[in-house]
Amino acid sequence: MNVGILATGWIAEKAAETLSAMTDERIFAAAAGSRNIEKAKEFAEKFGIKKAYGSYEELAADDTLDLIYIASPHSHHYEHAKLCLEKGRNVLIEKAFTVNAKQARELVKIARAQKLLLAEAIWTRYMPSRFALEKMLESEIIGEPYMLTANLGYNNIHMERMYKPELAGGALLDLGVYVINFALMTFGTEIDSIESSVQKHESGTDLREKIVIHFKQLTADGKKKYAELYAALDEFTDRKAFIRAENGYIEVENINNCEWIRAFIDGANTVHFDVPKQITGYEYQFRACQKAILAGETECPEMPHEEIIRVMEIMDSLRENWGLKYPMED
Repeated sequence: MNVGILATGWIAEKAAETLSAMTDERIFAAAAGSRNIEKAKEFAEKFGIKKAYGSYEELAADDTLDLIYIASPHSHHYEHAKLCLEKGRNVLIEKAFTVNAKQARELVKIARAQKLLLAEAIWTRYMPSRFALEKMLESEIIGEPYMLTANLGYNNIHMERMYKPELAGGALLDLGVYVINFALMTFGTEIDSIESSVQKHESGTDLREKIVIHFKQLTADGKKKYAELYAALDEFTDRKAFIRAENGYIEVENINNCEWIRAFIDGANTVHFDVPKQITGYEYQFRACQKAILAGETECPEMPHEEIIRVMEIMDSLRENWGLKYPMED
């Protein structure tokens, strides 16, 4: 599978690093595109990529590419994905998928009409740890879970794209998307209500947020399931999650790139899962795309279109409550 990389920032570098180690799987970084040809050439040379393009239009027009990975800022995901889809390219978009659910629906409509793959690169949906946690929960080793807490925070506020409204900055699209996905992967998608509070950056974007999701599903003894979530752009948090049930709890170390999962019953560690050795963690989403493309699918089962749109709808509703709108939404 020949992959084109659209944009050349640090997350694009991480993808290129991953792809350079996947040649045994016949997944290659075959082209890089930037709005600046010198940047594209420098990026391509650094990672041994054969082709460099000085415009995204040229990259999208390369019909030797099986997939284009979009690594531009959130604000431009819709525009760049639409360009690639209309040129007949399969697309993998870095999270957050788009700025809002409306954009997400439009891209899904185009991809399905063109019979092209459209996927979101939210790596936690594709990792082995996700499926290990599912099996642990299904076994009911701690009983039936009824609540979880999850947090994700980094001190990244010095980075321009993190806080600028014109780049769809803020904690929600960059970090909150992970804690929301974690909650949905654990408790499902039937939501009763959502409560939230936000602290804003001087630019008007969200700096920190607390989100409580109440799910419709009840436990066998009538407890309502809920998730307490936290995301922050200006502080390092422990990045942990705890899932609680009547017999014990499960602890997840680093929800952003899981390191281990432990189950405790009556305070004693009874089950421990260490994640397999990985390249960077990005490899799983590229493998999923390769499998889906070979099968002629338009979505990856690990993160289907319905789920992509649902997450965007949740984030839209949060921003509406916070009075936060991005300039490109006008």
